[in-house]
Amino acid sequence: MVADSLPEPLRQRIASAWSFRYHVEREAQARFARLASWLEQAGAPPPLVELARRSSEDERRHAAHCAALAHEYGTPVPGEVPVVLPEIAPRSLSFPQKLLYELVAASCVAETVSVGVLMRLRPVAGNERMRAVLHELLQDEVVHSRLGWAYLAHVAPSENVTFLGRFLPDMLEVTAAQDVEATAPTPEDEDPALLPHGVLPHTERRALFASAMRDVVMPGLDQHGVPTDPAREWLGRYGLATPPG
Repeated sequence: MVADSLPEPLRQRIASAWSFRYHVEREAQARFARLASWLEQAGAPPPLVELARRSSEDERRHAAHCAALAHEYGTPVPGEVPVVLPEIAPRSLSFPQKLLYELVAASCVAETVSVGVLMRLRPVAGNERMRAVLHELLQDEVVHSRLGWAYLAHVAPSENVTFLGRFLPDMLEVTAAQDVEATAPTPEDEDPALLPHGVLPHTERRALFASAMRDVVMPGLDQHGVPTDPAREWLGRYGLATPPG
């Protein structure tokens, strides 16, 4: 077993990362299922409703992969229990605004960042099994990201989407929680030996997050009329600044 040959602190760090991803994927599974229902309720184009449903099923598969890997690295995850899924959109928003908020946060931001991470990890996977898992996750996350961008493009011509601008820092706070945490990274957090096991070192993860914001997310939001200055200011506060769009 690959994990047996690893130093214990490094093995624990890898196991913790896959365990954390398991919980993220389970939440994403529930979130996309709810978004499918909301999209249908909002009268969204049927292909987008179906894409949200497909995304939920994809996340179920992803969670199973993450659980298996966490177990192999020595941290079994709990059995599949119901996910308590909070609404991340502010209560003050209308239903159409909440739907758009959650899709932008989940797909345009979180899934787009995930695509960048997986693109970096796939070529350096340590074995064929890890490479296959990362490839499957990458293919699916690209599609999940497109869901948010497609819905934003669908509503932007007829609805005011500028309200999203002031909430972008909140979205980034959730997505980048591990990267802006106050505690200093441990040596294991920065060890390049993490890469073959599907885990990015802390500094590289921060850099990829900033790159995804600069090269994909901010230009995409700007294109659809969402003000990005609040997000750029937030990124600057955490040393993740991007140049003006």
